[in-house]
Amino acid sequence: MSTAALSTVTFESRFAHELGELSVPWRADDVAEPRLLVLNEPLAADLGLDPEWLRGPEGARLLVGNLVPPGATPVAQAYSGHQFGSFSPRLGDGRALLLGEIVDAAGRRRDLHLKGSGRTPFARGGDGLAAVGPMLREYIVSEAMHALGVPTTRSLAVVATGRQVRRETLQPGAVLARVASSHLRVGTFQYARATGDPDLLRRLADHAISRHHPGAAAAEHPYLALFEAVVAAQASLVARWMLLGFVHGVMNTDNTTISGETIDYGPCAFLDAFDPAAVYSSIDHGGRYSYRNQPVAAQWNLARLAEALLPLLDEDQDRAVSLAEGALGAFAPQYSAAWSAGIRSKLGLPQDLDDEVASFLVDDLLVLLQQNRVDWTSFFRALAGTARTGATAARDLVLDLPAFDAWAERWLAVGPDPEAMDRVNPVHIPRNHLVEEALAAAVDGDLDPLGRLLEAVTSPYEERPGLERYAAGPPEGFGAYTTYCGT
Repeated sequence: MSTAALSTVTFESRFAHELGELSVPWRADDVAEPRLLVLNEPLAADLGLDPEWLRGPEGARLLVGNLVPPGATPVAQAYSGHQFGSFSPRLGDGRALLLGEIVDAAGRRRDLHLKGSGRTPFARGGDGLAAVGPMLREYIVSEAMHALGVPTTRSLAVVATGRQVRRETLQPGAVLARVASSHLRVGTFQYARATGDPDLLRRLADHAISRHHPGAAAAEHPYLALFEAVVAAQASLVARWMLLGFVHGVMNTDNTTISGETIDYGPCAFLDAFDPAAVYSSIDHGGRYSYRNQPVAAQWNLARLAEALLPLLDEDQDRAVSLAEGALGAFAPQYSAAWSAGIRSKLGLPQDLDDEVASFLVDDLLVLLQQNRVDWTSFFRALAGTARTGATAARDLVLDLPAFDAWAERWLAVGPDPEAMDRVNPVHIPRNHLVEEALAAAVDGDLDPLGRLLEAVTSPYEERPGLERYAAGPPEGFGAYTTYCGT
């Protein structure tokens, strides 16, 4: 089957054509015999792509970038970034390509982006490749996040290349095909600002407004409205992470999107035992991106976006800074409101409950969970049973039973709603030990554990027979968990 199978799909390259200064035309490395490992058939159908065709040889060539469809202009995108606080003026897609943009059946424009497709001019000495394990990790976690209702890039496919990749050891190589509403980042704006070209910065901002925050175009100050929209999107996003116990691990400015989608699932993990200081990244020695620091890191990154946008906010520098500071100041209350509403929902608290009463309940519970190292996900899911029937599953997770009983008595007195709790507290998340189990098996050629894990995490709120082990916490002896970025 030829590219005729793509005739019903519209590929475009608006970013490449409108903002040529922010990318380099490039082609993916040739892959002699690409082999599909996993395909997201529902996402493929949403994009208008035929899953059966994608499973064939020509489809596999598309998914590694060797088949370039009509209308697509593959480019490596340029961006800067603060990485753990240190500014790198020229990062960019060192091992990735924006293959093109697909306008789906609903009229939405979405990027088709390839990771691990070979070295680009931004590779900075890297090999441009990716290994099977990290690419499958991104597939698992991004699809779980989507099912959990978190704005995120999504994974279309992982394709084995048959090439060995040297990391700590030799590992089988792969390409991840992922989908996003765009790959515009805070670092994209930092790069544009660093060029000193005010027209480029303005065109980038107009592109971002058109693509993600069209309401800003009608505002009295469109670029200020753009910044305000990004602040709001990031406040909401990070609150969702915190409520689920998700730790991104590498919240650099090049991993902070303008759309408000989660991007780049490298050294990420979910909390098991509740620990505000939890860090899972092997390179985050100082805890900069620990669980509790994520809201602070997001606000810091947004300050860097504000700096990049200053020339567009006002010709007068002092006035521009004042406008940016005012908009950035909205982050903390917006985050706080989103977190507070979310944690109240997790506890099933009545909407008319006094804020002070709710605050005491939440604060005391967090102390209890931390002191007793209680499993975050299991506890909240089990707690609905306490409200519904008096079940003891949540109580059984706590060592200090008198403290739990005293707290539960106060909580039950306000009349929590267990059905509402079940709608927001998942049964299944990508448990760290299960992710590692699935990845290890997949690297050895066994994809069954991956399939079973995906079955669980893509329907995260449903309790189903046969999937009990996917709802359980880590086994004894699993120990401290460390993840790696995959480069």
